[in-house]
Amino acid sequence: MTTYTLPSTVHSDIEIRKSRFLGIVMPVESRDAAMHQLQALREQHPGAAHVCWALLAGGQSGMSDDGEPSGTAGRPILEVLRHHELDGVLGAVVRYYGGIKLGAGGLVRAYTDAIALALKDAVRIERIARSDLIVALEYADEARVRRWIEQMHYELAEACHGEAVRLVVRLPSDRLADARDELLTLTDGRALLR
Repeated sequence: MTTYTLPSTVHSDIEIRKSRFLGIVMPVESRDAAMHQLQALREQHPGAAHVCWALLAGGQSGMSDDGEPSGTAGRPILEVLRHHELDGVLGAVVRYYGGIKLGAGGLVRAYTDAIALALKDAVRIERIARSDLIVALEYADEARVRRWIEQMHYELAEACHGEAVRLVVRLPSDRLADARDELLTLTDGRALLR
């Protein structure tokens, strides 16, 4: 299944019956990064009644109603993120309470709308799973392999020089098997791959 992420944070700001809902959707790499961003949001909005959120980040998901009635905030945010096929994102809504109760249905609509509005014109980019391929090779093969890395638009994540050259190549996971074959061909079978 293809998933998408965002290149940058998107926002919305809506008012519903005197309550203000600030929708924020931002790219994050992990649950830890998301928790750090939530803490920053709480510090930026000390007067907010609630900071509700949902997270989808490479199998690390979660959500919180942050004091709102159960199922009225975190779940609706999560459903909007899933509807947009997002991963590697944190969706949060900061609510400033306006004194008028909205009821469960009103809250679900408000939290859904705040995130959906933030994502309305958002640019999505395809999220590609990446793997690291560790290559040990002779010095004589290094220049040829480095050229291949550039031509294939892979990332050289690390290079160590000792008795042999050790390269860590970051590439799309679905290219791993082909890359192994290409490297063995390129080095006449001399490369050691992990």
